[in-house]
This record gives sequence, C-alpha cells and structure tokens, in this order.
Amino acid sequence: MSVFSPELTSREATVPLASFIKPFHAHYFSRTVGTPFRKRKYAFAGLPSLMPLVRAFLDTSAAERSTDYRFLFTLLGSELANNAIAHSLSSEHGQTYSLTVDRGANGMTLTCQDQGTRHPMNPGPLTATELDTLDSTTDQGKGQGIGLGLVNALADRWGDNGNPKFRQVWFHLSYDLTNNPWSRIEGEQ
Repeated sequence: MSVFSPELTSREATVPLASFIKPFHAHYFSRTVGTPFRKRKYAFAGLPSLMPLVRAFLDTSAAERSTDYRFLFTLLGSELANNAIAHSLSSEHGQTYSLTVDRGANGMTLTCQDQGTRHPMNPGPLTATELDTLDSTTDQGKGQGIGLGLVNALADRWGDNGNPKFRQVWFHLSYDLTNNPWSRIEGEQ
C-alpha cells in the first residue's frame, strides 16, 4: 500500500545543465574560442532556469572578442532571451525559442525567434519610440522592463519582423565599441 506524501510533490530535482545540450553542440557552450563559424543557432526550452546555459552560449559565440564585447553581447542577448520567456508562448510547457548568431566582418547579429506573443497585439515592428526609457523610475509593475531599452541604447541597430505569431527580434553589435555608449559608461568609473 502506498501512502500519498504531499512533501514529495513539492520537491525539485537538480539536473546538470549539460544534460540539456546535444553532444554535437557542446562546443557552443564551452566559453572558449573554438572552431570559426559564420552562423550558429540553438533552440532553448523556455525555462528561466536555463538562463545560465543561454549566457554560456552567448559568451562562447563572442569568445574571440574583448571582455567588454563579450559582456555586452551576452547582456543584450540575455535581454532578448528573457523577453521570449516572459512575453511569449515560448515559456509554455514543451515550447522553445531559438537564438541565431551571425558573425560578420564588422560585428555580430543575434536573432531571437519565439513562439508568438502571449497577449494580443497588432502586427508590425516595434520601434524605439514605443520603448520605456532607461529611467530607473520606470514602473516595473506593469510588466514593462528596460530590456529592449538597453538593446536600443547599446546595440548599433535592432529590429523585429513584426509578426506576433513568430516574432524575431534582432540586434547588431559592431566589434569596435569605441563610439558605443557602453564605452562612455566604462570611462566614467
């Protein structure tokens, strides 16, 4: 006879992040300079607990660049991934979102494609005028963060496909950060 135990239903299991990585993609997450690539794509389960894996993917993608570039690329990419989890159907059971890195001669472009918006919205691209500013007094209680505001402020270019069913939001970050606002932040410290 088995007895139902409520405390067993609330326990969590810990699994190594490596168990989510397909063996032939392990080099995507090593955080070291690896084989040169032009394009790299990976689909992530829409789970907030996998953000360390997302950051490892982004950091590894920019591994041959400066520490500042790696940090900034990882920061902006994490914002796109967080938005896919927070605002799209990608966080529903069994759903995913994908990150695609395109490496060019002058910089890298990251595209995040999700499974569609959770809330009804009109088709059409987002614009910088629709974003919250990077003001620290922004009302976070409305579900509006500053993630895309960061992308708008720190990426060279960004945009989206305007399709609420399978939104693709992207940004391009040039390798040369000399004129990037990030460099001015670094110089003020």
